[in-house]
Amino acid sequence: MMVRNWMQANPTIIPSDTLVSEAKRIISENNLHALPVVDNGKLRGLVTRANLLRMGSFVLRTQSADEFSYFVTRLKVRDIMVRNPATVHADDTMEHCLQKGQELGVAQLPVMEKEQVVGVISANEIFQLAAHCLGAWERRSGVTLAPVKLGPGVLGRIVDIVEAAGAVLQAVYPIGRQDDQTEWGYPEKKVILRFHAGNAQDVAAALEAAGFPVIESTEARHLEARLPATKDGGH
Repeated sequence: MMVRNWMQANPTIIPSDTLVSEAKRIISENNLHALPVVDNGKLRGLVTRANLLRMGSFVLRTQSADEFSYFVTRLKVRDIMVRNPATVHADDTMEHCLQKGQELGVAQLPVMEKEQVVGVISANEIFQLAAHCLGAWERRSGVTLAPVKLGPGVLGRIVDIVEAAGAVLQAVYPIGRQDDQTEWGYPEKKVILRFHAGNAQDVAAALEAAGFPVIESTEARHLEARLPATKDGGH
């Protein structure tokens, strides 16, 4: 999965001499999380919703007319922006983006291509990706297995058990770090399964019987109850 296919394309950008009050208006009215700051085609910084909220909160706490006037009429984006922000490339993978965001502790990353800002990737897009992968908008049942040593053929065996139990498997997600090695040199990870089945408990029981302990099991009807209603009131 490439960043270019998940990013907010053609983002709103602002020059560094934009008033902070104007940047706040743009972010609020367009429900944005960040604004890349670009001068003469070059990325100079990043203004985030969090930056602006902190600044606005500080001005309100001072209860000073002078501070408020300065905030509204004189304070520029260049004075509060994150300079030289971390970026990702449009052709980077989402895995790389996730890792970089986690390592740096940032929730918004400008996306670059040929030195130009072509998008923004934020925690919002990451949540959307996770929702798609886990089938948040579908009527899937789910099972999570306790950590399994993922040696040769193990995932294939799990898949065979699920399908033999009458389920239509939709997704398999081994969750854990690659460096979580066992004494045999194989990673040990939890395994999340998403599938369509008449009864998820039958699938869980089959996995348990085969020696794969189940941490949790979720029926499709429980997920269905959380889906947004359609315009006619259905699910």
